[in-house]
Amino acid sequence: MNDGSKKEASIYGGIGLISSRLAIEAPIIKDKMSLILLGRRTYLDLFLPLIPRDEGVQENSSIYFYDFNTKLNAILGENDRLFLSGYFGKDVANLGDEGSVKWGNTTGTIRWNHIFSNKIFSNTTFLYSDFNFDLGVSEGKSLVEINSGIKDLSLKTDFQYYLNNENNFKFGIHGVKHTFNPGKISEGNKDDKYESFEIKNIHALEGNLYASHEYKFSNRLKLEYGIRYSNFSIIGPGEYFNFTKTGEIIDTSIYKSGEIAKTYHGIEPRISFNYFLDISSSIKLSYARNRQNIHLLTNSSSGTPIDRWQPSTPLIKPEISDQISVGYFKNFKNSAYEFSAELYYKDLKNQVDYKNGADLVLNEFVEADLVFGTGRAYGMELYLKKNLGKFTGWVSYTLSRVEKKFVEINKGKLFPAKQDKTHDLSLVGVYNMNEDWTFSATWVYSTGNAVTFPSGKYSIGGKTTTYYTERNGYRMPAYHRLDIGATWHFGEDSDLTFSVYNAYGRTNAYSITFREAKSDPSKTEAVKLALFKYVPSITYNFRF
Repeated sequence: MNDGSKKEASIYGGIGLISSRLAIEAPIIKDKMSLILLGRRTYLDLFLPLIPRDEGVQENSSIYFYDFNTKLNAILGENDRLFLSGYFGKDVANLGDEGSVKWGNTTGTIRWNHIFSNKIFSNTTFLYSDFNFDLGVSEGKSLVEINSGIKDLSLKTDFQYYLNNENNFKFGIHGVKHTFNPGKISEGNKDDKYESFEIKNIHALEGNLYASHEYKFSNRLKLEYGIRYSNFSIIGPGEYFNFTKTGEIIDTSIYKSGEIAKTYHGIEPRISFNYFLDISSSIKLSYARNRQNIHLLTNSSSGTPIDRWQPSTPLIKPEISDQISVGYFKNFKNSAYEFSAELYYKDLKNQVDYKNGADLVLNEFVEADLVFGTGRAYGMELYLKKNLGKFTGWVSYTLSRVEKKFVEINKGKLFPAKQDKTHDLSLVGVYNMNEDWTFSATWVYSTGNAVTFPSGKYSIGGKTTTYYTERNGYRMPAYHRLDIGATWHFGEDSDLTFSVYNAYGRTNAYSITFREAKSDPSKTEAVKLALFKYVPSITYNFRF
């Protein structure tokens, strides 16, 4: 640290029953460079053995996450700033005999901010990202590990140009190199019956150009419109296949490293009008088109689904959405309250799903098991917030539907998508009793996700087969919980927080699986997995 600096380093953090965090903010060169370090780790796993097994916690379970952040800010000159940041995090959920789920992300960012004049500036950003997902599946005494992930290298430059009070322009360019790891399986023990297997990586290049213009016609009417050009190319090395309707390979196309297998491109227009009815209320009307070249393949009938990120290929087209929305916004009593109501409708094209009976786990020819169709999403969002006074908080409610349609599924009828949640409600309240005490409470409720559960089973030749009817015809149980907390502020830089997560002990289902009943193998029983019940916490926060 520079001895001539008048600014001292700051250390702040928190120590609690459930988690700890520590941050350090320090100048390196006076008025020129500063460094921030932040680390966190939860240790709920240390307390899980104290929770009775009948509370829904699996034996030998452990649940925790940790992450580390660092940021370096440097002033290079009067018009230049440099920002370097890094992040590493990991979430771990060992679910006893059910297996384990682990996922994490590593990122590194370099951003250069340059001011050309008082009207125009730019941000140039280089980003590295590595997301990985690991699933451990218990098979008797063996543990089979399945891994997948995405690595990205991206470079983008964004410009903002303030012409005058009525005109503001934004434009830029963005490029990404994607590397997809569809999955690999590895043996947990030498005696395992599974052999190591890996699907070859998939490579893609993505490039985007965009421009937008914000224009104020008057103090009442504001217009913002823009356009984005998207280009996405699958490149070699790789092999791509054509299939019959029954999934048999017709032919194979082989591409060398860097050779383009398929390119998709298109424009994405958007426009919005914001009209102020008076000083405290306005209405907004907007339209936007989006193209999505990375698709999430997941089997909703699995208790611990294996997500597979799949890029567009010669057979899989980009998903396209067209959304229109209209909203009303209102402030009351000198902005003490704010209210909004929005309606939206989204038309979905080139939707991707899997055939009935498809196996998505480490399937090298997964495209043979996919179907393509359409969909729609629509709903209403309501929001009310109190900003001033001893008691503050908000209420938000969403009524929505997400539906898809495929000729090969449910006889071509619309069915709810996995993401469909009819009701989603949040209530948040904060009461500042005095300078020493603050109380808070949060209650959330949502409709359970749509899932495909077996409707029955039958036996043929002594072999039991599970019978499924309609796709996503069942629902997970509704999710709801109450979190409460009280914070005691003492001293200038310290406070003590007492809180309870899931205060009334709701055992929300993490997953539901089906197995033969131990008492009668001819019957099937549903098994609900809940991660935990009550989670009390005491946290001490400090800064010096």
